[in-house]
Formats: sequence, C-alpha cells, structure tokens
Amino acid sequence: MQSSMSRKGNCWDNAPTGSLWGSLKRARIPGQRFATRREAMDEVIDWLSAYNHGRLHSPLNYASPMQFE
Repeated sequence: MQSSMSRKGNCWDNAPTGSLWGSLKRARIPGQRFATRREAMDEVIDWLSAYNHGRLHSPLNYASPMQFE
C-alpha cells in the first residue's frame, strides 16, 4: 500500500486506509503479541483474505469486495 497526501487540510484521502487498519486492530489483533515479524504478516494476510472474500460492504450493495469485482 502506498500512502497519498492531498492538499493541505483535506484528510479524506487517508480515511479509507485509516478505517481499514482500525478494523484490523479491533477485530484481529487487540493486544496480541507475535514472536516474529513473519507471524504478524501471516495474521494480517489471513485477515485481509477474510475481509476481501467474506465481509459484506454496504457501499457495494452488501457484496464482498471479491464478489463486487
């Protein structure tokens, strides 16, 4: 993922990314500690896979992102 910067005072560019990472932290890894960086990466990849294939999104007419695509 690559971050973007908008014009001064416009925070909406980062809102979707912030929402995604906030969801990850609340749903999957609250207070969890990982022995290795690889374990943490595997956990994030597992969560993203579940998020993209199974979670229904109201802006997508209650379809998962993969169904929508």
